[in-house]
This record gives sequence, C-alpha cells and structure tokens, in this order.
Amino acid sequence: MVKVYIAGKIPAQADQLLQATDLTIESYNGKGLIDANTLKKNVSDADYLITPLSTTVDRDILDHAPKLKLIANFGAGTNNVDTDYARQLGIPVTNTPKVSTVSTAESTTGLIIALFHRIAEGDHLMRTTGFNGWAPLFFLGHELSGKTLGIIGMGQIGQAVAKRMHAFDMPILYTQRHRLPVSLETELGAKYVSQAELLEKSDVVSIHIPLNADTKHLLGIKEFAQMKSTAFLINAARGPIIDEVALANALSNHVIAGAALDVYEHEPEVADQLKVMKNVVLTPHLGNATVEARNAMATIVAKNVIAASKGETVKYVVNGVSPIK
Repeated sequence: MVKVYIAGKIPAQADQLLQATDLTIESYNGKGLIDANTLKKNVSDADYLITPLSTTVDRDILDHAPKLKLIANFGAGTNNVDTDYARQLGIPVTNTPKVSTVSTAESTTGLIIALFHRIAEGDHLMRTTGFNGWAPLFFLGHELSGKTLGIIGMGQIGQAVAKRMHAFDMPILYTQRHRLPVSLETELGAKYVSQAELLEKSDVVSIHIPLNADTKHLLGIKEFAQMKSTAFLINAARGPIIDEVALANALSNHVIAGAALDVYEHEPEVADQLKVMKNVVLTPHLGNATVEARNAMATIVAKNVIAASKGETVKYVVNGVSPIK
C-alpha cells in the first residue's frame, strides 16, 4: 500500500486526480487545523504528504514519518515546513508558485483602494451610526492617481501589482536585490531605488517578498520613521516581515497614516490594538483565496504526488532534493 495523507481540507480537484490512481488516500476531516499528535500518527506510515500552508511540519513531525518521500505544500510559501531538515532526510518539498499571482495582485489592489477611499471605514459607519447624507467635506479620502507606490520585492506578484497600479497613473518605485531589465521597468512604469529612498518617497508601500531570516522584521521602528506621515502600508506577503508591535505604535502615534494587513506576525492571532484602529483594514489571509487559484494549487500538489509515485519529474522543489524513485 502506497499512502498519501492530506493534512487538511483542500479543493476536491486534488482528490479527484489522486483517486484515479492506485494510491491509498487518507485525509484529515476534523474541525479546525490538524494538531501535531494527529499529524504524527497519520504520517507514520505515509509515503506522501500534502499539507496546507497553515500546518507546521517540523523536525518532530518528520521524525515520525520514516517512509515519507515527498511533502507537497499547498501554498506558495514553505516557512511552515522545516525544509533544511527535510533535505537532510532526502525528502523533497514542493510548493505551488505562480498560480497565486493574479489573485494576490488583485487582492493587494483592493486593499490599496480600500485604504485610499476609506471603504472599510465607510462600511462600518453604515452598519453602525449611519450618516446624515452627502456633504462636501464629509469622509474624504484620496485619489490614487499621482500618488507614488513603493513595492518591496518585484517578483511575479510585485510585477503584477505594479502592472495594475500603473493603470491608476501611480508612479512606481521598487526595491529588491537585483534590478529588473530596463525594458520591463519601462513597461511597468517602475524605477529601481534603495529601500530607504522608497520608504521616504512612497505614499503607499506594498510588501511582496518571502519570509526568511533576512526579511523577518524588515520593517520596524526605524523604517516606519523613514516613511511619510501620510503614507499607508500594505502587507499581503508574510506577517513576520513587519514588527507588528512597532507598526501598532507607529499607527497610534501618527508616524504613518494607515495600514492594510492580510497576514499577521502571530497568525491567526491579530493584535488587539490593531483591531480597534479605524485607519487599519484587516483581512483573513485572503490573498489567493479564489476558486481559480486554489483549484490550480490543488492540481499542482496532486500532480506532484502522482509524478513522484511514478518516478517522474516533480515540479517546484524548493529544497534541492530529487524525489526518491
């Protein structure tokens, strides 16, 4: 028996693909996220593991999975998996990149618009006290046109955001380790600058980088002080990239004007201080939460497991390990 264990509920598309094989499929169907003991029990005889981004697969879990030949992570990120230890054990870890790009870029665009036009605030007002009617100075926000967007991380998602916001006539600054080709910069209307210059000149800063040892708390007290007092911050990447305590203090002390967060430093927990701020938009990690993106992710993890079981090429290996044939 060759067993595939699915450690959380994912789109049925994956199950349909896997059921067409000779593999034995078992899934976690409990409420909420799977706990560590249940996961350890079920991976003890598993050959392949499909796990959501929200489930931790650490050294302890891996030590309880002696047969494991592949971890197919359902998510573009892999910070929930101890990829280094998996590499030591010869277990390849895969992710689901690229297919989240459009959804995350659209979600980021929505957060930017929501902040500038105070949409979440307006919705809350109408559900509570209401308003007395249209007035020339009532509830004013700002137009995006002419405002500078700073993008930290101009990978696929960052570029997709730039493409969309360029259509709003926003000048775009970006920073990352390597500069893009000039032809692509021209197409996106983007200018390569240092992080310091980006923070100083941007009216809205949007984060699109992975979480690692170098990017944890990339933005904190010092960086918020570099930003305009009228600037907004968007994070639809990974929560710990921002020092959340420093952000809450910066917002309450009017160091920056507002923020929109789709991810959190201690996810799924959200700091109580942020919850009561009118100038903060909070969404529950919805970046790629579309039917289209999640179905595509399900297809990738299922096809990777099937390919590995046949000794075929597996896509999107992140830890440099070839599947065991």
